[in-house]
Amino acid sequence: MLRKNEEYIVNIIDNGFHGEGIAKIDGMTIFVPNAIKNEKVKIKILKVTSSHAFAKIIEILEKSKNRIISDCDTYSKCGGCTMRHIDYDTTIKMKKNAVEVTLKKALGRNIEVLEVLKMENPYNYRNKLQYPIGIDENGKAVMGVFAERTHRIISTTNCKIQDDLSQKIANSIYEFIVKNNISVYNEKTLQGSLRHIIIRIGKKTNEVMVTLVSNMENFNKEKELVEYITKKYSEIKTIVKNINNKNTNVILGKETKIIYGEGYIYDYLGDFKFKISPLSFYQVNPIQTEKLYNKAIEYANLKGNETIFDLYCGIGTIGIFASKNVKKLYGIETIEEAIEDAKINAKLNNVKNAEFFVGDVEKALPEFINKRNIKPDVVFLDPPRKGCDKIALNTILDIEPKKIVYISCNPATLGRDLKILENKYGLKKLAICDMFAFTSHVEVCALLELKNCQ
Repeated sequence: MLRKNEEYIVNIIDNGFHGEGIAKIDGMTIFVPNAIKNEKVKIKILKVTSSHAFAKIIEILEKSKNRIISDCDTYSKCGGCTMRHIDYDTTIKMKKNAVEVTLKKALGRNIEVLEVLKMENPYNYRNKLQYPIGIDENGKAVMGVFAERTHRIISTTNCKIQDDLSQKIANSIYEFIVKNNISVYNEKTLQGSLRHIIIRIGKKTNEVMVTLVSNMENFNKEKELVEYITKKYSEIKTIVKNINNKNTNVILGKETKIIYGEGYIYDYLGDFKFKISPLSFYQVNPIQTEKLYNKAIEYANLKGNETIFDLYCGIGTIGIFASKNVKKLYGIETIEEAIEDAKINAKLNNVKNAEFFVGDVEKALPEFINKRNIKPDVVFLDPPRKGCDKIALNTILDIEPKKIVYISCNPATLGRDLKILENKYGLKKLAICDMFAFTSHVEVCALLELKNCQ
């Protein structure tokens, strides 16, 4: 029987969905972070359950040809880029395999990913930086990322997936905070002011929005900080202050105040211009988002006379992308601010064949169909990680659109939902998009067509 703190030499026989190595000892599965398939490693057992165990590497005895020297000092601590020790092309193969295995488990048959949309440059791709600020063990202000599964902040000044300019601005804000003794949030005492720095950048416009999340209505030297960073960085178009005085893991509070500029920035996806507000959902990797949306529209094979539904539409990005190829677009989203932005984005791009509605998809969709008696030809689905609600799926099954294009950030819930949709739909095509290079996350685009559709 395995025991905590015991050491073993094992062969890594596979990699899991999060990039962790998998070994077996007397039939029990051992998960080993930072290990790669076909390596021989010496491990120490950290935790044992009734069905599996977790271990850490003590020594790599036989190294994989796919192992690389990481260019980041903190990746193994923060839990973000869990594949940063693996050659990029190998991470793509691992993600493809993980999606195929996950969907095979859900659907009970072999599933093939037909296309992989890789990144040409898998570095500095994020357009949104979110750094917590807090107190370290020495009582000093620290900014960076949370250590994996903890709220201990790891000092971070050079993250390899963050935009360079965003990181420079964050570092300047942090330096100003330290130099001017501005209080930062202490999770233990719930005292102090600044608790997060959020920076969003339009990758094509180079416009920057800074959000300062504060535990208090006002913080010391607020005006001086705004003046300092706006003079230093002309790219900053707006700064907002978000008030979050609750003891919660949620980053943003409900109240946001504009303290510089107009309170929003713009960016482009393809030929389309989008307004981005502090609470807007906007994909963090716009270069790959363009590839993903173009693939979704290619799968839909639109002829120009279709009515489409864009469900979980956010600020309207997918629908607006598709709008020039359809007769009518209807979008539904639960967040009111996102729908307001979607309407503005439609006007910005002179899209006149779109309507957007606020509501939970599972409630709003049946009501919308019953009141308006509209039957879509194509439905685009882009739900959150939890997937689609069963009521929404059953409503789609009832109205029988000819095609469904499902974009998912979670292959497990995608598989669950495809199992339901397969009552009437056949899975025709499947692609993955590497939206989050060197992490375990992946976006999947699936085309489903109505069975026996003429």
